[in-house]
Amino acid sequence: PHFYPFIVNDPGEGAQAKRRTAAVILDHLTPPMTQADSHGSMAEIESQMDEYYEAAGMDRARSEALLADILATAERAGIAADCGIASGDDAAEKLLKLDNFLCDLKELQIRDGLHVFGISPTGQLATELLTQILRTPRGNGDGRNASLLRALAGDLGLDGDGFDPLTAERADLWTGPRPQQLIALSPDVWRSAGDTVERLDTLAGQLVAGQVPPPGPKAGLIIEQTLPSLRENLTACGPMEGAALLRGLAGRFIPPGASGAPTRGRPEVLPTGRNFFSIDSRALPTPVAWRLGWASAEALLQRYLLDHGNWPKSMVLSAWGTSNMRTGGDDLAQALALMGVQPQWDRNSRRVTGFDVIPADVLGRPRVDVSLRCSGFFRDAFPAQMSLLDRAVRAVADLDEPEDINPLAASARREHTELQRRGHDSAVARRASTMRIFSAKPGAYGAGLQTLIDEGIWDRRADFAEAFLVWSSYAYGDQLDGIGARDQLEARLAGADAVLHNQDNREHDILDSDDYYQFAGGLSAAVAHLSGRDVPVYHNDHSLPERPVIRTLAEEISRVVRGRASNPKWIAGAMRHGYRGAFEMAATVDYLFAFAATTHQVAEHHFTALFEAYIEDDQVREFLEDANDAAYADMLARFEEAISRGLWTPRKNSLHRQLENLRRSQEETA
Repeated sequence: PHFYPFIVNDPGEGAQAKRRTAAVILDHLTPPMTQADSHGSMAEIESQMDEYYEAAGMDRARSEALLADILATAERAGIAADCGIASGDDAAEKLLKLDNFLCDLKELQIRDGLHVFGISPTGQLATELLTQILRTPRGNGDGRNASLLRALAGDLGLDGDGFDPLTAERADLWTGPRPQQLIALSPDVWRSAGDTVERLDTLAGQLVAGQVPPPGPKAGLIIEQTLPSLRENLTACGPMEGAALLRGLAGRFIPPGASGAPTRGRPEVLPTGRNFFSIDSRALPTPVAWRLGWASAEALLQRYLLDHGNWPKSMVLSAWGTSNMRTGGDDLAQALALMGVQPQWDRNSRRVTGFDVIPADVLGRPRVDVSLRCSGFFRDAFPAQMSLLDRAVRAVADLDEPEDINPLAASARREHTELQRRGHDSAVARRASTMRIFSAKPGAYGAGLQTLIDEGIWDRRADFAEAFLVWSSYAYGDQLDGIGARDQLEARLAGADAVLHNQDNREHDILDSDDYYQFAGGLSAAVAHLSGRDVPVYHNDHSLPERPVIRTLAEEISRVVRGRASNPKWIAGAMRHGYRGAFEMAATVDYLFAFAATTHQVAEHHFTALFEAYIEDDQVREFLEDANDAAYADMLARFEEAISRGLWTPRKNSLHRQLENLRRSQEETA
């Protein structure tokens, strides 16, 4: 038999191994999770803002000087650009944007090192991971399954005005009660909902660590009934992983278990060390996924309307099989919701049996012409869902609705007419005009960009577009099994108003894998090449199913660079793992470079932030040289390539010579 260790939140890769080699999976725990907190310039700005709010209204001259210092620090570090501060904003708007940005980053879940197979996290690592798991509602979200933060808010009387620590706008000024338990934690400035959430997080961590008693019955129920079993399951992960490996090598039975992301409301996947299974694909999208997909679609349309002043007509969505297995079909649900189509389910089996097209007057907004670029695994795992989506597209295309309400039908009619004019049969023309689902050639996987980046064999952004189009131009759907359809793909991308990709959990991020830049970056480059314009790329956060957050790719890159990649907390965690930690840092630089090359959404100060964190910090640089000199050499080469290709223009003229000297020194000692 074949044995494969897979992280428990990766059912897609495991399902492929089972299909291809009848593999037995030995699943293992996710990395320990923690919160990003503040560091560097962000901590400096936060301290200045606390001082500013203390001075405001009492010492005008001092508060004005502090405001100037805050904005100067934010401008110098590039934070002002990242949080969207505009020259026309007044002081209150600038501070609100800064406060919201800093609060959001502080709450970002990041990894604290890596998981070591067969060893359970202990001490502070275990406490922080348990706190992150308990932070998210589980099951029905009531009683012992409630979010620990919500339970604390209820016990402390903070929810009387409808305050919800999981869904509140972080920078809303806080006018609610200030319980003594939270004041005792931090007597510092307390001005916003974000400060309240931060205090609740701190209290939650103390409760999990057993340092303080629960303040009321709601939190008490979770701490007394849910936490012990969760802690027991977490502690059992290491021994069970080791035992499963020995059982497998001895040819013995490996017990099955569920898969999913523990920090996204799935603690039942613990303990690990089991032969995980995924889902019944016939039940996708699930009713729960439909609710999130609908909420995300509505939030996305509102964000686009706010940004551009009009409704989008056409969007292209990057859909992955693994994430849809974890979520029960968020991407599928979002695509259907954008078109104004609702799935139907069988009550007994909960399987999807069809769909209903929502009438335009009930929908209350225009439909969106949605195309999908599916991963190879999505294509292989979800043929029924591709058929469902394809039939939904054709149903919407057949509606007799005006173009401003149904751009999909209008586009299909125009293309049908044009193809007939070129001599195509009416049925063939009609079928081609409704193709909206594309992927790689049958049997092929990926998007074709990785070799270009790794080997440096590209000159222009159009090179990425061409590679992506070659690899993606096969149409799928109901009775469509991967026929060549480059003309149709180009037509969809040329007319796209936005590119979408959804992130379903925070146990990994966009600078962790080449897949993110290959798909989102490939779509961005192809749309720009075909249409002659850059369209917004949205990277939507579905890590909290109750509160999908819509962000642009540039915003997400900024969050990951500042919250994780340049964070001393994450760097210290990576350094605990020697050569592998050094590899993680080098890979982060690679993927940032690739996003800059394919999307032009990486600001120059993001390169600067990583250079300062990895190279200019003597301790980190010495670690890289000692632990993994090959990764260190690759990192220096990538920074130099970013400069030579015009993706990064360092402010310090001396940096070019500094890089050259470091590279020469590294080559001499290698």
